[in-house]
Amino acid sequence: SFLLGAVTSMASGYLGMKVAVYSNVRTTVSAQKPGWTDCFNTAFRAGAVMGFALCGLGMLMLYLTMLVFRAHYPNPKEWIYLTE
Repeated sequence: SFLLGAVTSMASGYLGMKVAVYSNVRTTVSAQKPGWTDCFNTAFRAGAVMGFALCGLGMLMLYLTMLVFRAHYPNPKEWIYLTE
């Protein structure tokens, strides 16, 4: 589980930095126009995209982990061994 967490953390960091760089450039370009609503909306949407992407990645990893455990413990009565 440590390795899975490390890989997921690296993927999240890479994805986060890519989105942050692109959204900061877009926000800077929007901030050069008069008014602040365009740059605020651009930054807010970029943050929302990043949040949804990280939550989706976490749920994907949880689903894949459960599939691996299901392949290793096919009988539901053996699932109790996961907690011991």
